[in-house]
Amino acid sequence: MKLAYINPNATVGMTTGVVTAARKALPEADIFGLTNTSGPVAIQGKADGDAAVPGLLSLLPVARAQGAQAIVIACFDDTGLNEARARAGCPVLGIGQASYVMAQLLGLRFSVITSMAISVPVIEENIREQGFAGICASVRASGLPVLTIDEGAPETIDRIAAEIESARLEDAATCAVLGCAGMAPLQGALAARTSLRLIDGVSASALLAKAVVTGIGP
Repeated sequence: MKLAYINPNATVGMTTGVVTAARKALPEADIFGLTNTSGPVAIQGKADGDAAVPGLLSLLPVARAQGAQAIVIACFDDTGLNEARARAGCPVLGIGQASYVMAQLLGLRFSVITSMAISVPVIEENIREQGFAGICASVRASGLPVLTIDEGAPETIDRIAAEIESARLEDAATCAVLGCAGMAPLQGALAARTSLRLIDGVSASALLAKAVVTGIGP
């Protein structure tokens, strides 16, 4: 299976981290990444997401030309997901929606741990529109910018781990969803700091993409 991850923002290092995490989750697949170099350097809130959509959509035929059988949008806001599905000519997944689906399949009540407060309304709207409000305990902002998360410094891991613990204690969450693509490489370090089950949308999307492509058949 050939799977493309399209990063809607212009930060190439984040694309690399996402692809590495996806390959770890699904080593048997041929996984490659594309970066929207015309987009904002990070997507934090609706305005950034809207600005990223044209460049994101322009990469769909590039992914298909490279043989992608499925495409994953590597932004937790599921930036341009509906538009991409209408144009791609193959299955398109978002790492946000993939996380919620995985939590639902596991029978878990999730709390999303994301970056800045400006991202919370977008995520909450997606959860409502996609039909997952009933199993969402909360959406919590860590207060960390996306690019700070992507750097993965020890103090960043401390802050995210503390927010995960708060979700467990205050919101009765039974799992924490890592609500930023930049958190994907941090999953191992975060798992060592909490008893709460973690769901990373990059890994979840890789596994679900395999199921979707297999279900379609040749």
